[in-house]
Amino acid sequence: DLHSFPTRRSSDLLSSKTLYAAIDNSGGFYRNRVAPAARSKMNVIFTTGNKELDELFVQESTTRGLRLLGGYKSMGGMRASIYNAMPLQGVEALIEFMREFQKRYG
Repeated sequence: DLHSFPTRRSSDLLSSKTLYAAIDNSGGFYRNRVAPAARSKMNVIFTTGNKELDELFVQESTTRGLRLLGGYKSMGGMRASIYNAMPLQGVEALIEFMREFQKRYG
């Protein structure tokens, strides 16, 4: 059953691992300052290191249907919330946008 706890949990872990891998393998364009052992599986935070570029990322991602990626007010950057309702396909769409954004502005 797709909605059972063990299946859903493994799907959430795959989603967060996939997104963290995209961040970590971006050549430094995207950054996550949290130690790998302390990273959230549900709220993946990242930044470009440039406030204006982060704001542009959020604006452009919204026009692509990727909503609510604005980061915490105290930290800035972006935050992808990967809860039960977020399928892996949603994470893959975000990663595709991230790669396109990096090609344009990286």
